[in-house]
Amino acid sequence: MNSDETDILLVEDSPEDVELVSRALRREYPANNILVARDGEEALDFLFCREPFAERSLDHLPKVVLLDLKLPRVSGIETLEQLKGDPQTRSHSVGHPYLFQ
Repeated sequence: MNSDETDILLVEDSPEDVELVSRALRREYPANNILVARDGEEALDFLFCREPFAERSLDHLPKVVLLDLKLPRVSGIETLEQLKGDPQTRSHSVGHPYLFQ
């Protein structure tokens, strides 16, 4: 990864919304690396380096997570609760999240 790049994890189940948000982010912030998770479970697996993401390192978490609240399998609220409840990811959180539906 280029030192100018920032990892952004977009957690969204709608392909149309993924395309819209990705396009807007690339236009305004072209140095970002946009990663996509389609549901809360996939996002948690990615962030906690589980299952298909076991080779990842917790030392390299995304700088920003854009989280849809209405997700299949594990909701956005449940995902956020797990992130805030774990010492490894809680320590990377700053301030209070802004929640958009």
